[in-house]
Amino acid sequence: MAKKKRKKSTDSNLLRILTYIAFGLGVIALCLATLVGGYYIGYEDGSNDVKKELRTTKNELHKQKLKSQREYSKVVDVNKKLKDILKKERESVDVIASHEYDSKLSKLPPKPVKRKAIKVVSKPKLFIIIDDVATKAQIKSIKDTGVNLTMSFLPPSKTRPNSAKLASKEKFYMVHLPMEAMHFTAEEPSTLRVSDSKAEIEKRINYIVKLFPRVKYINNHTGSKFTADELAVNKLVTVLNEKGISFVDSRTTSKTKVPLVMKNFGLKYIGRDVFLDNKADKRYIKRQIKNAVRIAKKYGTAIAIGHPHRNTLLALKESKELLKQVDLVQVYELY
Repeated sequence: MAKKKRKKSTDSNLLRILTYIAFGLGVIALCLATLVGGYYIGYEDGSNDVKKELRTTKNELHKQKLKSQREYSKVVDVNKKLKDILKKERESVDVIASHEYDSKLSKLPPKPVKRKAIKVVSKPKLFIIIDDVATKAQIKSIKDTGVNLTMSFLPPSKTRPNSAKLASKEKFYMVHLPMEAMHFTAEEPSTLRVSDSKAEIEKRINYIVKLFPRVKYINNHTGSKFTADELAVNKLVTVLNEKGISFVDSRTTSKTKVPLVMKNFGLKYIGRDVFLDNKADKRYIKRQIKNAVRIAKKYGTAIAIGHPHRNTLLALKESKELLKQVDLVQVYELY
């Protein structure tokens, strides 16, 4: 009996030990499962975070790429515009004043009106007009030459709204009035046309007088078609004469009828002798200045027209010694 009891006791202890071992192993297995599960869960979360971060980075890089492409496109557009501007400037280098006259008929501007040479007793007089004036920078450049020049202002427009205000600050000025040309497409706003009635021309001139209340002299901007039409010129001169305004013919066409109309009105004809800068080359412009001085010496007076371009103003500034041979005057001092 004693042996059986001991055997049962031993079996019971062994079972208890096995139970503890099994429980311990179960606990260990649970811990391992928790650790492994946590690892994989953490890994998956971490992987998702990494993927999310990669997607964000990729999106940011894509946005930056698009932004860079847009900025590059802007730079390309600006460069293209600059190239276009430079191209236009290069194209206009040889004929920067050719818009004034009908260059399709001739590469050279129309010749001055014929005059008889005279024996000049007093010092010859030269009147130099600078057309197309419209900005403060142009006025400063003109005055910086130190040469007695007359500024002819274009009427105000969207691109040059302050031309009349700027003119009002000058002691003397002219108005450069746009008129219809034969082959010129880039017309100025409110260009006088051959088809305009006297009433329409008068309305335009009244507006010009309102903008430029001290205007006494007007010369034509382009106008190769308008000034070649006797009826149109007659209507214009009639209106100007009523306002006490004199007309200076820029002679943008050899077919100008201004001399004839002036003669019919019994008025003195005033017309351009020399275009200084129908070519942009400074040496050419200096030769034209010399030509203007020569004409003044031959006939007693001469009228030259230029534009506020860099080479034109430099040529005038560098020709001061030559210009001492004549009196540089205003138009009202010519005759």
